[in-house]
Amino acid sequence: MVSYFMPRGRFLIKPPNFRQLRQKHHQQESKWPVLRSFRQNFSQKNGNGGDHNTKQTEVSVRAMVRVKPTLSPTHSIQQQGLQQERRNALLRWTGFLLKWAPVGICVFGAIEWQLNKQNCIKNRTLHTATQFQSKIYSLLPLRLISRCWGWLASCYIPESVRPFIFGLYINTFKVNLEEALYPDIKHYKTFAEFFTRPLRDGVRTIDSNATLVSPADGKILHLGKACRSLIEQVKGVNYNLADFLGPTTWLRESKHDSNYMNALKYNSSTILYHCVIYLAPGDYHRFHSPADWNSLFRRHFTGELFSVSPRIATWLPGLFCLNERVLYVGEWEHGFFSFTAVGATNVGSVQIFMDSDLKTNQWAGLDLRTPRTFYDMTIDNGNLFKKGDLVGQFNMGSTIVLLFEAPLDFEFKVKPGQKVKVGQSLGRILN
Repeated sequence: MVSYFMPRGRFLIKPPNFRQLRQKHHQQESKWPVLRSFRQNFSQKNGNGGDHNTKQTEVSVRAMVRVKPTLSPTHSIQQQGLQQERRNALLRWTGFLLKWAPVGICVFGAIEWQLNKQNCIKNRTLHTATQFQSKIYSLLPLRLISRCWGWLASCYIPESVRPFIFGLYINTFKVNLEEALYPDIKHYKTFAEFFTRPLRDGVRTIDSNATLVSPADGKILHLGKACRSLIEQVKGVNYNLADFLGPTTWLRESKHDSNYMNALKYNSSTILYHCVIYLAPGDYHRFHSPADWNSLFRRHFTGELFSVSPRIATWLPGLFCLNERVLYVGEWEHGFFSFTAVGATNVGSVQIFMDSDLKTNQWAGLDLRTPRTFYDMTIDNGNLFKKGDLVGQFNMGSTIVLLFEAPLDFEFKVKPGQKVKVGQSLGRILN
């Protein structure tokens, strides 16, 4: 609509828009009378030549400018209908994305998985995760799931349902409850108490003749020598020693050696060995000292909480370098010695009895700052462990990694895939 404001307060309207003007007039009845009365009053006062009425005119203008035109019910309904249509369109698109986007991601992931698997079969290489698959896996809320599981494990279980719940768990994971200090199922009030159950005295014997004994009940994932600063996660999958241990800030004297492995060793004529032990959900969840050694330094890596099952360890390269872990570095009679407890999915926490300040699987809250990769602590005067001493516990199955320096004639007495018990000989020095 085009209108012209004339000096005498009249409206000149183009004929083609007359019908539209009448419709607008009915929809905005409260607006046009105000403007017309204002223009009539203004015209009359100008015709009388009354300059003394200027102030009164200005007051009238200000009063009418402040008047807000009220919309008719019909116009309000039309506006509401338009807004509702816009919301419905947005909801339709949002619903479409929320409904079908996850399906598309799953289909794309499955196709990418099959292509990678076929490529590995064609090239006769080990089927491991690609960088894309590792990224997708890391997007899963595993830390939140683990915290929820930790909360659930600490919930009280009524005595009447304990035989059913714990009995189902015992049958599923083949738990030997006869070795426990309290074989009665009703004794355990929570899942956490059941997971971390102590053993009866004499159930596990420590091999006094062995140089190194098993720190936990579990399965040997891999063992052997650390060559070229690399250690095998499982057969065919390696990870870097520097990525696993981090910078050697615990060394009393800085060694100018480009080889990370040589910087760790106390003696140039020795070799670094490693042993990885996996604790299944049905195993005894406490772990002990594998030898006589002195702990001097603790490093806590705040990483992921991926599963450490043998299947995932075979599929995901560098798994132990990615996961949250607690590393204790020290020395024993043959030189360097380290003990690492690796966290995993559904492990509520890793508890070290002599280190009450250690807190794992912590919620970062709303802190938007970049979190630190690790936290260090020097142990004053060291912490001396005897072979077989109780060190700590997992609140669910996880993994222990031993890395130690030993002479060339050290020999392992176990093999990958073998089940071991606490105190069982892992290896000894032949001469």
